Amino acid sequence: VRNKLKDIRHEHKMNQLEFAEFLGVQQYQYNRYEKQRNQPTLEKALHISEKTGKAVNEIFYIVPE
Repeated sequence: VRNKLKDIRHEHKMNQLEFAEFLGVQQYQYNRYEKQRNQPTLEKALHISEKTGKAVNEIFYIVPE
């Protein structure tokens, strides 16, 4: 699963710390999501979707192998 979190963060004109606080997560946790080292839980993905006003499938997507 890949994500467009960095692009969305840039749309909001925020640095990682500001965007993490906006989403209600720790900065280190957000960094791991953005660098695609960890995936958020479904609950957190839905929360990110709600906060950004984007559908979950606009933020997270599957790359075919």
